[in-house]
Amino acid sequence: MSHIAATDDLFFNKAGLDLSRTQRLVDDTLNGADDGELYLEYCQSEGLGYDDGRLKSASFDTAQGFGLRGIAGEAAGYAHASDLSEEAIARAAQTVRTVNAGHGGTMAADPAGTNRTLYTDLNPLGAVPFDTKVKVLADIDAYGRGLDPRVRQVSASLAGEWQAVQILRAGGERGADIRPLVRLSVSIVVEQDGRQESGSFGGGGRIAYDTLIDAAYWRGAADEALRQALVNLDSVPAPAGEMAVLLGPGWPGILLHEAIGHGLEGDFNRKKTSAFAGLMGQKVAASGVTVVDDGTMMDRRGSLSIDDEGTPSQCTTLIEDGILTGYMQDRQNARLMGMKPTGNGRRESYAHIPMPRMTNTCMLAGDKDPAEILSSVKKGLYAVNFGGGQVDITSGKFVFSCTEAYLIEDGKIGPAVKGATLIGSGPDVLTKVSMIGNDMKLDDGVGTCGKEGQGVPVGVGQPSLLVDNLTVGGTAA
Repeated sequence: MSHIAATDDLFFNKAGLDLSRTQRLVDDTLNGADDGELYLEYCQSEGLGYDDGRLKSASFDTAQGFGLRGIAGEAAGYAHASDLSEEAIARAAQTVRTVNAGHGGTMAADPAGTNRTLYTDLNPLGAVPFDTKVKVLADIDAYGRGLDPRVRQVSASLAGEWQAVQILRAGGERGADIRPLVRLSVSIVVEQDGRQESGSFGGGGRIAYDTLIDAAYWRGAADEALRQALVNLDSVPAPAGEMAVLLGPGWPGILLHEAIGHGLEGDFNRKKTSAFAGLMGQKVAASGVTVVDDGTMMDRRGSLSIDDEGTPSQCTTLIEDGILTGYMQDRQNARLMGMKPTGNGRRESYAHIPMPRMTNTCMLAGDKDPAEILSSVKKGLYAVNFGGGQVDITSGKFVFSCTEAYLIEDGKIGPAVKGATLIGSGPDVLTKVSMIGNDMKLDDGVGTCGKEGQGVPVGVGQPSLLVDNLTVGGTAA
């Protein structure tokens, strides 16, 4: 069954909307507008948390609703409701029409259609019995506690979502998508000589639960959480100062996402509030640096068959060999900037207006062996995993905390350090990249990006990366 047919069953058969009358409402509402759509959504979600040796939380939620948008120039009218009825849509239309009243715009061309699917449409929530999920979490708890006598606490959680959307545009063009999303998280606390440290691992994607509940997978997750905890148990206070920083492959791409990626979103550049505004075609990074945003990767957490405006996702080259070549665009900002949409129009839910957002943002591999990069560093920091961080989009300045990092001494990995933070500017960091590894890796499927109060699932990735002369904040006396 096509996604249009499947979502028709949800919205026009079960929810009771009449397609022809709903389409007329959309056509009337967007008369004279430059763009707009009716976004219909049905979403099931669940979460199970296991802590202190027992199931501590279990939730299941079903949400549905619509968002109606009209665009006139730079202005947008938006109204939404959880009531999927023609009466509610008609009331929303009264608000939205005020934006394009008397505007006389020409409706933008419809997105290109696609039959491509990048993930299963199977609903993961009902495919695995509740008791099986609880048993898996209990098994993780028992396994984790038996790994090492220093283990004091094990926490594990499973989360899943199944989202169905349909997008109606003026004139009758429609798009639809069915999106699964699952995640497993494991955290372990260890104690030795009165000192406690923790480690964690998470993974998932737009897949069913099968991979995550396989014993080989969750045991690997618990093993990794314990490894990180034991590394932190032996860590020493981090030094502070200017030094070379070697970023590990995979999840450290979150620094790229935050410090650079947001600055390459269309709205910030159209409004000239990004550090990259007005630099198209100019050199903004060291030679060899190529950054893409790729929403077309199979089964990845940040991937989308179509975005939340109906545009098929694509692989957009943002920086090529150090030259700024593109921005991530939704439909409105692309039109206002004279560019093409790139499939990056995203929203958290029907209650949120779409805006340019990242999907899977990655730096491509270079030609250096990671061992060669490491051996070139006389003294520095090897940053393997990151926790929280803060970024100023306008300036690109950032502060990121390392959850796993090591000193580099004479080209070799030294002791683990605790309390290291990386401080710098995204645009500046790009120019200080001196060596790029051939070991490009994607994250394990845990990223959620926040922007203007909206959270959406994303992916990151990068190879090993040597940055010369970056400020490290530390805790050593």
